[in-house]
Amino acid sequence: MTATTTAPVATTPVPAGRRPSARLRAWATRAPLLPALVFMIVVTQLPFVATLVISFYDWNALYPDARGFTGLDNYRQVLGDADLRHSVWTTVVLTVSVVLASLVLGLGLALLLDRRFRGRGVVRTLLIAPFLVVPVAAALLWKHVLYNPEYGLLNGLLHYVGGPQPDWISDTPLLAVEASLVWQWTPFMMLILLAGLQSRDQQQLEAARVDGASDWQIFRHLTLPHLRRYLELGALLGSIYIVQNFDAVFTITSGGLGTANLPYTVYQSFYQAHENGLASAAGVLVVIGSIVIATFALRVVSSLFREEVSRA
Repeated sequence: MTATTTAPVATTPVPAGRRPSARLRAWATRAPLLPALVFMIVVTQLPFVATLVISFYDWNALYPDARGFTGLDNYRQVLGDADLRHSVWTTVVLTVSVVLASLVLGLGLALLLDRRFRGRGVVRTLLIAPFLVVPVAAALLWKHVLYNPEYGLLNGLLHYVGGPQPDWISDTPLLAVEASLVWQWTPFMMLILLAGLQSRDQQQLEAARVDGASDWQIFRHLTLPHLRRYLELGALLGSIYIVQNFDAVFTITSGGLGTANLPYTVYQSFYQAHENGLASAAGVLVVIGSIVIATFALRVVSSLFREEVSRA
């Protein structure tokens, strides 16, 4: 037998001057993201900086020559004005009530869809549909198709059973806005909680059933603690939107009857009173509140990712 040997392949060393540095490689990987980053800064950050600057000025669009720097006076006026304080309170009530009601209804629907039954895909699609409706269209639907005292569906059903004929928007204005928002945001909560239900450890559930645990005990001691992060995530993401909601208030009540929230008050100050400085100060406060909520939301999302990675 003859032993064959393979000669080593000679490699040509790359000159040190031609090797790409770590910094150059990092820029090469990030370069495709730069156009999106520049676009985001131009579209979102520059307008916010302009709004922040305007908020320090006494600036009425009807009197452009009387413009002057006032420091924090606009913020003091925003926080000290009784109507603005009432709009802040309305924003808090609207946000808390809509988010809690959407979470409870979304949890019930998620528990229903987590079970196997015929036509589950069709039911899921129908339940998701309200979230896909344009917000202004959804508000118009509730205002004219459901709430109208003359030809609305709600009064038509009450007339059929011999009940009263209330004017829903005039009698319960805030509740009317809340109901339309709950209808639109319940599917969103349902999807988040359904994802949480489907990520449960099935072996743990089977072991609990074998040990004789009832459905209520499984829900209370296993399902609900598992859904805690998902409930927090749904509450935080829903709060970010509801705090900034303008469509439902503007379309259903036009901010009247005590339903004007902070975004609608910003609209009134800017487009009706032409007080650019006050409107900018109120808008900055809305953005700060949204950033605080979004910070907690990001922490919840990151903790969810860490839990999924640790399970894998």
